[in-house]
Amino acid sequence: MEILKSRILITGGKGFLGSHLLDKLREIGCKQVFSPSSQQYDLTKPNEISALFESYSPELVIHLAGIIGGIQANKSYPGEFFYKNALMGLELIENSRRFGVEKFVQIGTACSYPKKTEIPFREDDFWNGFPIEDTAYYGMAKKMLLVQLDAYRRQYGFNGVYLILTNLYGPRDNFDLSSGHVIPSLIRKFHEAKSKSKSTVEVWGRPEVSRDFLFVGDAVEAIVKSVKMYDSTEPLNIGSGVEVTMEQLTSAISDILEYDGAVEWNNSRPIGQPRRLLETQKAEEHLKFSPSVTLEEGLRSTVNWYLRNLPE
Repeated sequence: MEILKSRILITGGKGFLGSHLLDKLREIGCKQVFSPSSQQYDLTKPNEISALFESYSPELVIHLAGIIGGIQANKSYPGEFFYKNALMGLELIENSRRFGVEKFVQIGTACSYPKKTEIPFREDDFWNGFPIEDTAYYGMAKKMLLVQLDAYRRQYGFNGVYLILTNLYGPRDNFDLSSGHVIPSLIRKFHEAKSKSKSTVEVWGRPEVSRDFLFVGDAVEAIVKSVKMYDSTEPLNIGSGVEVTMEQLTSAISDILEYDGAVEWNNSRPIGQPRRLLETQKAEEHLKFSPSVTLEEGLRSTVNWYLRNLPE
């Protein structure tokens, strides 16, 4: 697809990943990029989604918007997370079909993988069971959109692609301790502990729990490449290819922030899947994509952004 000449609609463009994607598209020369806010068009209301397509007539849709949060938020609002995420995606894909959109890029989540998936998670494992309960309803809502894209390709020849993103982090992330993900939450905790001369920092979970962390700029690069190079509803994992334990992560963040206190692990909090790492061979083959930012580099960039943007 010729991305530079396309009319592009980005949902969730005001969010963390979306803001970086908008910057990238404008940087490479895309002139017709639209990302209206949720105040302009509420994507949980089908009539407003139809009005959105009537107003912008997009040729390419990249769907990033969603109701998201950490494990505690997922556990507190499973119905809302399932219903609103499924509804938004279903209606956006249907309207894209009706309005003749040339290509639809759906951003999925590693939370959709089955609870007992072996490391590393391979795309062939995607349908081998139900996700872990802590984030299952968000994961299943996103998973249903892959089913829809496959059905629409079979019946209508609709061109939709599905990217399974791992845990993202980077500048502009959500540093709210009640709703943020692990890296921004830890950065804030360690910085506040240092500022207040606290001798310990409480970290939820266990030190051996692991994740696959991808810098937001690398995720954006993969999304742009998928527009240009990929035309299949077979899902693609987009990850770093590096498994990082919580102990390694907390050590790296405390070192960058020069915090010399101790970590107290709170094992009573939910941890999600004990281990998570995506197999990225297919993305390397189909997109010629591999991450360019190491965890050390990405963490330093994220910490520096956070320190520059602390509230007065």
